[in-house]
Amino acid sequence: MCKLLQQYGPLLGRILLSVIFIIAGAKKTFSFAGTAGYMASKGLPMTEVLLVVTIIIELGGGLMVLLGWRARLASTAIFLFLIPVTLIFHPVWADAAEFNAFFKNLAIMGGMMYIMVYGSGPLSLGHDHCPDKK
Repeated sequence: MCKLLQQYGPLLGRILLSVIFIIAGAKKTFSFAGTAGYMASKGLPMTEVLLVVTIIIELGGGLMVLLGWRARLASTAIFLFLIPVTLIFHPVWADAAEFNAFFKNLAIMGGMMYIMVYGSGPLSLGHDHCPDKK
């Protein structure tokens, strides 16, 4: 059982962490104008540029995490991306309705940190790209 979890657990974890970003990035791509308008309503400048960056991080980073290709880099980008996203779009201190979304993002950040530290694991395109140097 333990060997099975070690072999397939990281892959399942990457699937579960990445699917939300892949879907969100794809949705933003197909509803570009509406998403840009929503971002503008939050007071963000240069919404089209920020939206393109968002789509690249969500869709591109999500796919990289899923495949385990340069997953440390992708998970770091997603982790850093989620800091302002969480603070701007889910201000739990100003709106109690944002409680679940705020803490969901924190939990996802924890998962991304795990990949940043331990890598993508077996069954990935980037397995063992960051070996310990002794």
